[in-house]
Amino acid sequence: MSASFPSFVAKESVSRLPLVGIISKCLGCIFVQRESKASDSQGVSGAVTERIQEVCQDKNSPMMLLFPEGTTTNGDYLLPFKTGAFLAGVPVQPVILRYPYRRFSPAWDSMDGAHHVFLLLCQFINYLEVVRLPVYSPSKQEKDDPKLYANNVRKLIAMEGNLILSNLGLADKRVYHAALNSNSPPGSRHQKDN
Repeated sequence: MSASFPSFVAKESVSRLPLVGIISKCLGCIFVQRESKASDSQGVSGAVTERIQEVCQDKNSPMMLLFPEGTTTNGDYLLPFKTGAFLAGVPVQPVILRYPYRRFSPAWDSMDGAHHVFLLLCQFINYLEVVRLPVYSPSKQEKDDPKLYANNVRKLIAMEGNLILSNLGLADKRVYHAALNSNSPPGSRHQKDN
């Protein structure tokens, strides 16, 4: 963030957070409603693609910082990428974020935000390592197939970061979180054994 003040895509609730919400609005972030069942994904993809093309045409436009997994992991796995960052068919600079820690992982794994922030503040120092990979320019085939483009960048990041490719995604993470919190996952049906 401090290197280029980029805009990013965030869930809509981020816009209402104290301080962070104001900063994200000033950066021109694109806010989305993850839980919405409405078919506004084309609108989000379109807004992201439009912003990326704007950045390519006008170097004074704020860069886009995108998190193609759409969530966080424990730092050992790389989840499937969403294609939104790759629809414009322009070069991307892959970046790997690592959170080396001893006691509490700063990566948001499996707890609510208030507990997470409290535990972060209990640590004297929280480290973040940023590994910038070379700019990746898509081939003609990748420009025509954003899913191929996303998968190839994902494989590169996994190889460079020594990460394990996982087929699980955000929906699976939500089921896991619901199980941890003893809630029934959305759409699940449980039967109690007698």
